Amino acid sequence: MVLKKKPSEPWPTITGEYEVGNPESPVAVCTCGSHLHNSDLIKAGAALAGPCKTENIGIEKMVANVIANPNIRYVVVTGMEVKGHITGQAVESFAKSGIDKEGRIIGATGAIPFIQNLTPESIERFKGQVQTVMMMNTEDMGAITGKIKELISKDPGALDVDPMTIEIKEGGEEESTGGLRPMAAEMVEVRGRMRGIDTSVTGTGLLNKLQAGIYAGKIEGIALGMTVVLVLFGIILKVAGGK
Repeated sequence: MVLKKKPSEPWPTITGEYEVGNPESPVAVCTCGSHLHNSDLIKAGAALAGPCKTENIGIEKMVANVIANPNIRYVVVTGMEVKGHITGQAVESFAKSGIDKEGRIIGATGAIPFIQNLTPESIERFKGQVQTVMMMNTEDMGAITGKIKELISKDPGALDVDPMTIEIKEGGEEESTGGLRPMAAEMVEVRGRMRGIDTSVTGTGLLNKLQAGIYAGKIEGIALGMTVVLVLFGIILKVAGGK
């Protein structure tokens, strides 16, 4: 009999678009941008099943619910990718590499993959507690439920730790400890767009200079050509007059 632990009270700790099953199950299912029949995933044995649409607050909420239940040892990441956010890839990158000093998920390719509410301890807990099982871009319920059952049969038992609870704030306030929070994702996006505008303006300026140079070259070429023609015409006239 494998070890089982009591999850936090209440569990899940964060509300969302999911359904809850047996809290002793080792499997949670993240369906990314797809709205699948979560009830079928729960019947297959999942502890938790639902979408995760954003590569920032969405991942934070998922992590909060997972680490609050040490029994969850696998997160199946499936469903269709969320355009722009690229959430599935962000989850995979987060579980593999964590975040950098600015709070950006290392290797994530989405629009604003910045984590603001997770502590280093909670990130390490998630990475040490669960294995991500990637099944992206599939909505085949047979394949997904089959994977859930397969993982349940491999249940290694709960991680022998107490549940970890964290608070998720959807804003730019400071932490309760008084420390500065990472830069808000919206501000990062604005600054990124500003850098893009600067780059675009610089590129436009260089293009204009190039076009101006080409135009000036054309004018010089025409003038030179006309000079040559006039010189030749003068020579011809002189020769003709000498006869």
